[in-house]
Amino acid sequence: MRCLESFIHLCAIGMFDNKVINILTLDTDMGNGNKERVEQLVDNYIAIKRGNGKEYGQPNINTFFSAQIRMYKYATDYNGDSRNTYKSLSQATTGLSQEDKEQNEDLADLFLDRDSVQEFNLSHGYRAQTHLGSMLMYHSILESAKNCSLGNKTKNKNQDEALCAFLEELSATNNPRVFVFGSIFGGTGASSIPIIPVAFRDAIRLMAQIKEGSASLDFNEVRFGASLLTDYFTFKGPKQEQKQQKGEEVIADSSNFALNSQAALDFYSKDPTVRQVYKRLYNIGWPLIATKYGNEKDDNVQTGGHSQKNDCHVVELMCACAAYDFFTLDDADLKELKFNYRSPQFEQNYLFTGKDFMGAKKGDVFTNKLGAFLSFSHLVLSHFNGAVAGSANGSGSTNGVKGFMQFFKDNDIKGYEPNQEWNDAETDQINKYLRMFAYEYETSSAELQKGWLFQVYNSVEQSQFLFKSTAFQQDLIKNKKVDEGDIFLDDLHNWCEKGMFGNGKSHSNSYDLLGKIMKKERAMDFSGQCVSTTKEKFLAHIYNGITIAQKYNK
Repeated sequence: MRCLESFIHLCAIGMFDNKVINILTLDTDMGNGNKERVEQLVDNYIAIKRGNGKEYGQPNINTFFSAQIRMYKYATDYNGDSRNTYKSLSQATTGLSQEDKEQNEDLADLFLDRDSVQEFNLSHGYRAQTHLGSMLMYHSILESAKNCSLGNKTKNKNQDEALCAFLEELSATNNPRVFVFGSIFGGTGASSIPIIPVAFRDAIRLMAQIKEGSASLDFNEVRFGASLLTDYFTFKGPKQEQKQQKGEEVIADSSNFALNSQAALDFYSKDPTVRQVYKRLYNIGWPLIATKYGNEKDDNVQTGGHSQKNDCHVVELMCACAAYDFFTLDDADLKELKFNYRSPQFEQNYLFTGKDFMGAKKGDVFTNKLGAFLSFSHLVLSHFNGAVAGSANGSGSTNGVKGFMQFFKDNDIKGYEPNQEWNDAETDQINKYLRMFAYEYETSSAELQKGWLFQVYNSVEQSQFLFKSTAFQQDLIKNKKVDEGDIFLDDLHNWCEKGMFGNGKSHSNSYDLLGKIMKKERAMDFSGQCVSTTKEKFLAHIYNGITIAQKYNK
């Protein structure tokens, strides 16, 4: 889910121009906190794109939020006393004789410990029982496809329908590409990478049979890619007291992650399904000190649920960039399976540059687009005070995007006056997204709460990461002294004016210079950007102005 979070932000900065992307969130833990967070992020993205009577908006080119995104939310239904353990599932089987049931129980006992694995709560995913997770994920997908096709009314009806809608879209697409974000070191779903293509194929076939149709998924036409994300974080091991509680005997232990990763990589390199179906597998890991997740004060390890909401990490951004690589490869490059990896420059710590994430051809494009969005965020959140999110009910919050509208008005730039489809609610959606991207705080005196990019920056610790450290400095941000025109390590792309002795002038110089650039005809030329609504033109205008200031060709 955190890899997906990074992927959505790549869409927001404009890396997927003129693309339509269908996203299926797939989890064994319906209430997972990171799942909830990324789904809120996607909902916000879709709300920003919505316009001209189109639910998902339209794809744009060379602007922010350029991709059209459609989301399908799915989670396996293993809640309730009759479904929340493997033992209860096996006992709920109908249509079998007593002898068949006894044989099934004997078979299960051969592979799954009766008093621990068959008893833990399946609604939480972090148990390190990947074989069980794969089986349950596969059968849940087929069960949902069957229920949806037959019109069965279950409490998981919305989830079933979302899954079926995604599968119908997949089967109707010519030469589709599917990228799976997967880790291979701990969670119950960690070994789902090999079974997801098979589950999709069998579910599509089942849906077609029920409806007497002929839809199918041909592995010779559909191309699958995946991230093989090895261990990069750790957490406090489970105490013996927790493991002695009924249903808590089996819990993931981070001390086993390296061994789990080694075993999984060996499996993937030989598994015939993987070798037949997947065309790219991206090996991604973190050789430095593992990031610590979880609260050390907690008595128990959190195996799932709402509390499992951890900060983002740079390796998750690398996974998102792997997906970008996969989606932008030529068809001719996807004829056979290849394992990919990339090693950034390392001198005691990493020296991350754009090409480390996107390769030599797209490295500068990525750095400039991400930098433009960061500068946009600083203007809205710091200069126009949009970071103030107020209380939980939204009272006391500030809409910094309205400050940007005033900035245009002050510079005699017309066309962005409020109207029916460009109002406070529309501008507030953009403001909220920027908070999730960068930072927010409840009041001007409260501590800054890190959004996605600031969490990623925090994860690299002493390593160099794309931009100057001053671009992430809390006191500069809160005192409105962060300079949106002086964020790049390479001064070629900075647009703050320098003094005679190389000293940066005041923050307002970058701000004033941007106002002059925004008034230029080139910044207001939207030809080729496929924008039509006021909101789209507003975002394109800001994108144009900042990228021109950064000496980056529009």
